[in-house]
Amino acid sequence: MDGFSKLCRDVKKLKESGVRKLVQTRIKEFRNKRSEKEIFSELCFCILTANFNAERAILIQEKIGNGFIDLTESELAGRLRKFGHRFPTSRAKYIVQARKHLHELKKVIRGKNPREWLVKNVKGIGYKEASHFLRNIGFFDYAIIDFHILELLSRYGIVQKPKSLTRKKYLEIESILRGLAESVGISPGELDLYLWYLETGKVLK
Repeated sequence: MDGFSKLCRDVKKLKESGVRKLVQTRIKEFRNKRSEKEIFSELCFCILTANFNAERAILIQEKIGNGFIDLTESELAGRLRKFGHRFPTSRAKYIVQARKHLHELKKVIRGKNPREWLVKNVKGIGYKEASHFLRNIGFFDYAIIDFHILELLSRYGIVQKPKSLTRKKYLEIESILRGLAESVGISPGELDLYLWYLETGKVLK
């Protein structure tokens, strides 16, 4: 059995286990994020996750709350530093700059090519972060390719870990993940939750 088939088998096993309930609960949470503040908070969360631990970013997001919108850049940087973020100054700057898009995000995400727009217009957002953001607010057609996913795909012999994740390489690996999702009968966004569980034993966001 090749690596692709083995991974399909392992994801299907998870779908038939108690993990499925955890995944479905998380998906329901994603679909319920509808207000401008909730959407912007998820954008800020994804800015924080770049080259940083997702679990710690979740805790920081919870502690800062409306501060993503209300705090000055220096105040926000201070909070991020206090809560242990690795890049408090640059992430505070990116978040404050992103505020100019607060009232247009709902329109953007329902428009054509929202991921491309986000990568082009929001500082601190690349393909991984844009895909993560869109999934976390209920759009499941994007693959979230981070270190954990690359490590998993490499271990199954499906891809070789690239030295850098260019746009071309990202879309190439995303195509593989789309094929995997289709084979298992789920969306790429849902697949990511199962792959994360396989790699970390956790269902986060």
